[in-house]
Amino acid sequence: MTRVIVAAGGGGDAVAAAMIDSALYGGQDPAVIFTYAWDRLLIDPVPGPRGPGNFTGLRQITPAVWAVPAEAEPIAPAGSTLPRLAAELPHTFALIDPHHGAKGITRQLEELISHLAPTSVDLLDVGGDILARGDEPTLKSPLADALTLAASCQVSHPVRLLLAGPGLDGELPAADLRPHLGALIHTLTPRDVEAISPVLDWHPSEATAMLAATARGERGTCEIRDAGLSVPLTDESPTIHEVDLHEALDRSRLARAILASSSLDEAERHTREICGSSEIDYERDKATRLTDQPPARLDPEAVLSRLDRFEADARDRGVTHTTFRRITEALGVPGARRRELRALLISNRPEQFAAPLWRIAEEPDARPG
Repeated sequence: MTRVIVAAGGGGDAVAAAMIDSALYGGQDPAVIFTYAWDRLLIDPVPGPRGPGNFTGLRQITPAVWAVPAEAEPIAPAGSTLPRLAAELPHTFALIDPHHGAKGITRQLEELISHLAPTSVDLLDVGGDILARGDEPTLKSPLADALTLAASCQVSHPVRLLLAGPGLDGELPAADLRPHLGALIHTLTPRDVEAISPVLDWHPSEATAMLAATARGERGTCEIRDAGLSVPLTDESPTIHEVDLHEALDRSRLARAILASSSLDEAERHTREICGSSEIDYERDKATRLTDQPPARLDPEAVLSRLDRFEADARDRGVTHTTFRRITEALGVPGARRRELRALLISNRPEQFAAPLWRIAEEPDARPG
């Protein structure tokens, strides 16, 4: 009864895959989650995705596919959330290696399917940028999704494309995605979130955090990322829809362009040509800036004062919620201090913790004490 879920963009999509596996399949015989080791710079300071050569302790599944067990370790200076996910969740996390382009991922997926003979293969994207054409001005990170889409369309086994949380990645608005959504498969509930709640306490994914928060009933406007993008939290946010896989390929200029790509560099060149930029270039630039930032000690009084100013401005923008990643960057706190910052805020203002998001206080004087 093995199932495979391909986490289209890696990172938080892998966490969402575990939640949706439980929601759709009842949590019995946990799925194999095929995912990138591609984390944000606060976890992995090295730009771009990691391959098998960046880990010790991997377990080989097929000649081209390796599992990341709890005892695996990324080789410094690289970092990865996958070993900890493997330690805390019952799923097997199989590593997508994109360094041989879409051709390489297709071969890996074919091997995995042949070896496991799964009852189902789902390709999961949280937010919906997998449906991008490539020329949208709000599109920020199309490469990972385009590679998995291109590969999934080339395997011989049927693949079902699932889109969870339309618009939650802040890249394509839900209204633009709606005409392309197929059947409603499920609306997530608080019970569905239980399986991954401990993971959301530390994992930095914003889209999956909003997916979980809206499943728990949070509504409003959430500000995310270093750019301060505004994302509506609506009744549509915790939904999961099926999408026609080949229609998605037809829409995606980038996925079509990289169908025959045999290296990550080649796929990245197409991304620059079609989308105007590559998210790996963005990571390279940001990594350089972060390297130049000196470490800083958290001063609770100063941090809470800066938080008050941030929240006042956020209220003026109509923001009701934000993520801890957004707070970390907006307050100028080093990424390595994110968990310390999170603990400080929750301990001082627990009434604003709308797990796993932060609720913006309506007025400063409304807080107890």
